[in-house]
Amino acid sequence: MEQARINEILERPISRELLARDLTRLAYVAKDGTPRSIPIAFTWNGSEIVLCTTKNAPKLHALRENPMVALTIDTEVHPPKILLIRGRAELDVVDGIPAEYLEMNGSYEMSAEQRVEWEAEVRSLYDGMVRIVITPTWAKLIDFENTLPSAVEELVRERAERQDA
Repeated sequence: MEQARINEILERPISRELLARDLTRLAYVAKDGTPRSIPIAFTWNGSEIVLCTTKNAPKLHALRENPMVALTIDTEVHPPKILLIRGRAELDVVDGIPAEYLEMNGSYEMSAEQRVEWEAEVRSLYDGMVRIVITPTWAKLIDFENTLPSAVEELVRERAERQDA
């Protein structure tokens, strides 16, 4: 998929709304060859999805072996709005707590006191983390008003052809 098309999809208002959410589902292939899909906090920096995880997370071994990933960001209402993204994960081991980790966890409802306690706990637990940086290489927005899943689009076309015949 061309970068200009990816950018156009990611710049749509609904995509921007979804990219401002807290959680995505990260899909990858585990070391045993079986698929995994896990919820994980993320942030969008305007060109990349950034996830952060512990340095000992099992997904890191799998991502080093096969860095190709898929992400799903969606809503819980009807009709759902769904942003699908594919890309390649790059791993960046950092000392301390990445700013993105603190940012992506900043939207949860915490009092100022709870936030201070949470951040102190995080800083005492992690001596470093791994930033998983994903640059989109493919994107699709499904809103069930202007865009549909490709299989449903195909059925709509086939129905129209039958009606025109």
